[in-house]
Amino acid sequence: MAPFRAYLEVERGFSPHTLHAYMIDLEQFGSYLRFGPKAFELEREERCLPTLDALRRASRNDIRAFLAHVQSQGSSARTAARKLAAIRAVYRFYIRTGALEQNPSKAVRSPRLGRDLPDVLTIPEVTALMEAPDLSGALGVRDKAILEALYSSGVRAAELAGLQLGAVDLIGGVMTVLGKRGKQRIAYLGRHAVDALKVYLRVRDQLGNSGHGRVFVNNRGGPLTPRSIQRIVARYVRQVLPGRRHVSPHTLRHTFATHMLDAGADLRVVQELLGHESLTTTQIYTHVSIDRLKQVYRESHPHA
Repeated sequence: MAPFRAYLEVERGFSPHTLHAYMIDLEQFGSYLRFGPKAFELEREERCLPTLDALRRASRNDIRAFLAHVQSQGSSARTAARKLAAIRAVYRFYIRTGALEQNPSKAVRSPRLGRDLPDVLTIPEVTALMEAPDLSGALGVRDKAILEALYSSGVRAAELAGLQLGAVDLIGGVMTVLGKRGKQRIAYLGRHAVDALKVYLRVRDQLGNSGHGRVFVNNRGGPLTPRSIQRIVARYVRQVLPGRRHVSPHTLRHTFATHMLDAGADLRVVQELLGHESLTTTQIYTHVSIDRLKQVYRESHPHA
């Protein structure tokens, strides 16, 4: 499996998190092919990746039975779909290399996924969140810049954490971010985000400077991690939006997209700004906007 793992990491550009998830999925599948349903009782260290011989013998019914058992153990349809994606990936790889001839996973339908509408903040909630940091200290100034940049551009936490000083153009109001699978794109900054970043960059060295080129640093000058950005957002949410749960940097990404569409932005423009490969991924935000229009109608129209 080492060549397959290298293929996912290098050619497909999988993140360490996705790569780890795929390998766990394949360990479960390999163990299921060997031990049947008892495989789900095994400890992680007892599981085994599928051998080429096991993949060669497996049928579409084996894969279907595995996915059915995954869901019978309480996993969601989304989790089962990811496991099928991992199985399909390993078959495609070994067929491409000539080690296998048949791909039974092609005949297996992916589990039907329910549409989970993303949580979105209102404009007053966003305003309260943006105004939450205490600007009397360098950390508060940094946090203000982080919140404004997330909402203004719709970037992911990992993209903001990896942002380089040379990739920010405050005159043009843009920054170049590195998205999923190493793809670069331009993200736009509104005037509030530009102003917040200008103030932050003036005090950045007060937090220490270890010589790296990352824009956002921790209180010792080291590069900020995506997890740290999540904690920063969560802290201010607890302060000013105590009734809100599970608000994360990704919530600000959802909010950015929904507010853009509410204001009349073209769906394909929002797709480009978010860095989505498929327009289908972006279309979920149109459903959010329609739901909000219905809510406003019901609350505002006398005969609704």
